[in-house]
Amino acid sequence: MKKILLSGYMASGKSTIAQLLSKASGIPYRDLDDIIAENAQKSVSDIFSEDGEIKFRKLEHEALKAVLSDDKGLILALGGGTPCYANNHEFLKRDDVMSIYLKTSIPELLKRLRADGSGRPLFDKQPPEEQEEFVAKHLFDRSYFYHQSKHVILTDGKTTENIVNEIMSLF
Repeated sequence: MKKILLSGYMASGKSTIAQLLSKASGIPYRDLDDIIAENAQKSVSDIFSEDGEIKFRKLEHEALKAVLSDDKGLILALGGGTPCYANNHEFLKRDDVMSIYLKTSIPELLKRLRADGSGRPLFDKQPPEEQEEFVAKHLFDRSYFYHQSKHVILTDGKTTENIVNEIMSLF
């Protein structure tokens, strides 16, 4: 069975959509950040603060490789930066993978990130007046990698149910 990989910037809805898609399809889901935290036995925030981003990206790459080497079907919510490091974007093109980029506008991302408050290390350390530029630059830098996904779904103005139904129509 195929693996369904959801990519996109932080707060694009990857984890939420993965959970709802799992309920709708009966395919189990995981969040790559949760797998990394379990493997490291510490939170993603702690890995970033104690070990640094480079160590996190190494752990992320290894976790992704391990998940994709398993032959079980799975919906996997990637981290926002996952496709952008260690040639992880190549995994989005594999024959046994259905990769989907949840594309969200900068204003919508900012609204979600500011309302979220769930400990996003890269965003949270930005002064409020620099957050929009940070997100815009990050999104520009990452756009190439996100667009390596086989499918792009625009999320602005859609309910989670609409997005799940759109993904289900791709099966």
